[in-house]
Amino acid sequence: MAAGDSFKQEKLFKVLVVGDSLVGKTAFVRRYVQGRYEDNYKVTVGVDFALKKIQRSEDEVIRLQLWDIAGQERFSSLTRVYYKDASACVIMFDVTQNKTFQSVIRWKDDVDSKVALRDGTPIPCLLLANKVDLPEHSVTEEEIKKLSQDRTFVGWSMISVKDNVNVADSMKFLVEEILVRTRAQGTKAGELTDSDGRIKLPLEHNKEDKSCCF
Repeated sequence: MAAGDSFKQEKLFKVLVVGDSLVGKTAFVRRYVQGRYEDNYKVTVGVDFALKKIQRSEDEVIRLQLWDIAGQERFSSLTRVYYKDASACVIMFDVTQNKTFQSVIRWKDDVDSKVALRDGTPIPCLLLANKVDLPEHSVTEEEIKKLSQDRTFVGWSMISVKDNVNVADSMKFLVEEILVRTRAQGTKAGELTDSDGRIKLPLEHNKEDKSCCF
């Protein structure tokens, strides 16, 4: 071990990525972890894994273990096993497919009933509306905001995995929320979202054509 390595802080967090099939979960994980996008993905069978290393500072490293969980009903009986020891969750839907938005409630209830933080509180869940690059949206921002508030998500955001809009920033927000709950820093929960629950993203992304704002 090199001199000084013993003083480095490394934290490992398990993050679930759930939602109906074909909403873009695997593409999301691939974009976030590897920085690339492909049009064709095989449907996830059971669960897939990826690891993201985040160098927050010279002495602090965060490792995210991302669990990309299949959206098919036949795997629902296994989610308790998949969810075990999770620190946070991303629930995704396709903004052009209303049925995937309606399924968010089922996914959130499933997560909340099967996993919790050590103090018994629900793990922080982030709601992501994917495919905003497509023209025909079947879900409004008001509907997303209401669902996010009603189901106690820590925040929500409109994203495009294909165009790489708000992917990394959304995960950065979730990491900060995880750290809040592990008391790794002084930020208070709620300081990273606006009054509507939409996550606050960097100013350079605050453009109407990106569907992203403070």
